[in-house]
Amino acid sequence: MFRMIGLAVCGGVFCVSLHGQELNPVPYGQLRVSGELETRSLRNFDRLESDIYTPDNVFPVAHEGVSAGWPGDYEGRIILGLTLQAQATHREPKYLAELIDRIDTRVNAKGYLGPIMQDSILEQQLSGHGWLLRGLCEYYAWKQDDRVKQHIKNIITNLALPTKGYHAKYPIDPDERLHDVGEASGTTQNAIGNWLLSSDIGCDFIFMDGVIHAYTLFPDPELKGLIDEMVARFLQMDLVRIKAQTHATLTAIRGLLRYYEVTKDDKLLKAAANRYALYRDEAMTETYANFNWFGRPEWTEPCAIVDAFMVATQLWQDSGDPHYLQDAHLIYYNAMTHAQRANGGFGLDNCPGPEDDVLSVHTDEAYWCCTMRGGEGLAAAIQYTYFTGGKNRVYLPFFNTSEVSVPRSGGETTLLQRSQYPYKGHIELEVLATQGNNNATRLHLFAPEWAEDPAITVNGSPVSYGKKAGFLVVRSKLKQGDKIQYTFSMQPRLQPLSNTTIDRPGDRKISYGPLVLGHPGSEKRVLSEATPINRLGKDKWQVGESDPYSLTPIFHTLDPAVREGATYHKQVIFEVKDH
Repeated sequence: MFRMIGLAVCGGVFCVSLHGQELNPVPYGQLRVSGELETRSLRNFDRLESDIYTPDNVFPVAHEGVSAGWPGDYEGRIILGLTLQAQATHREPKYLAELIDRIDTRVNAKGYLGPIMQDSILEQQLSGHGWLLRGLCEYYAWKQDDRVKQHIKNIITNLALPTKGYHAKYPIDPDERLHDVGEASGTTQNAIGNWLLSSDIGCDFIFMDGVIHAYTLFPDPELKGLIDEMVARFLQMDLVRIKAQTHATLTAIRGLLRYYEVTKDDKLLKAAANRYALYRDEAMTETYANFNWFGRPEWTEPCAIVDAFMVATQLWQDSGDPHYLQDAHLIYYNAMTHAQRANGGFGLDNCPGPEDDVLSVHTDEAYWCCTMRGGEGLAAAIQYTYFTGGKNRVYLPFFNTSEVSVPRSGGETTLLQRSQYPYKGHIELEVLATQGNNNATRLHLFAPEWAEDPAITVNGSPVSYGKKAGFLVVRSKLKQGDKIQYTFSMQPRLQPLSNTTIDRPGDRKISYGPLVLGHPGSEKRVLSEATPINRLGKDKWQVGESDPYSLTPIFHTLDPAVREGATYHKQVIFEVKDH
């Protein structure tokens, strides 16, 4: 039998405090992953070093092809993806240093890319430079390159600060904006006042995130004034009525969270939570991907999926609410992993829920944006494997086979994690080495609501544990050779549709753990409340006995069958009929 549950939607923050301690992910240098996540990341890294991302193609003499009209966008995303993937995978990038070297020869007289701003503000130029700032800021934080510092300051001084006063007039009246226009790569549509506006409605606030990132490195009162203006305008925008692009919206929410980390202004955290809740309720697909715009379920965009994964994890980090962390698992194991193609790139899918019961491929690869942002998303997934907070407290919000060194009083502890998740609730931690005093470590192991009958053993013996904020907490004086096993069971679950704009009360989706299950056959299938669902193997289930049909996860690891124009599709929404 399956169980019918509904995931709680996190509508507020401050529901819980994690010991009053700030949580921080373990730095890349102390962590190495293997298994599925390493395979994905290295394949993506390979793609980011393929011909289309060589310096000659990233920095042509004149911007060509899909980057036309988006100066700074292609350049910034590839620098960002390579910078983070290099640190996350500990692999030296082939072209990154040359990409940085070429910036000097490609910027205009003011030190930024594209035309020199005159009377009109090109929204897509600002948005593109949001990504260029993000890439340069991450590179500077890693390499401390003074040339890159100057590039950042040139963009802020000559492109960002001159727009102060104009963001307060950014057109947010839904009646003035063009709706139902735009392709996978956005285009400039119309002029309102001084603004030349994009079909990616709200992408001015992608620039906001890049500006805030620069501010975290080089704080300045004048720049803060610009940021405050942009934040205020973003919070005035009715995302639903204006049909804002969800990628721009979620990037802006990440900007709010980045600004919150600097200011500790609770209003920013609440605003980020409220806007994320709106996205989750009204613009998320039933496979935890995104509608490309609010109110327009036309295709998904992995850029937004990556944003949503990062937003959900960061909201958990800042608020302690475990529902956000459950969202992050659902987004990663369904939307993000399904969107990665066999070549390591990321592509667009359809939007199951409003009209479609099946999941299929819309576009093989959005190499001009999503493949590069996929690099950031996978690097984030690696870093999010472990967090620390306070003395001798280690958090495992995700489960990935990996090795990590975490600080402890007077030294550090090195742990090896072996994980069978998401197919099985079985995680083992082995202590490889310890240094420092023998104070007890508090291990916080995430317990999502689909984890049943949890148990923890240390060296084969059951131990008691506490429960706090969605985690099981075990206290142990770790020594070399110790083995901690964390196990739980998972069952097939029948869930109502989660998007509140979809009026299909009798329809359900089927999940196992964090995995959405789908039927790969061509015949549309229905469910009964009494229908048994039996597991046949690691990644295969059977529904019913008299007229059975199979289910498999939409989660896959670089499956070449997941491609445009193929026979690939999976029914993920089922009508429930009682017999």
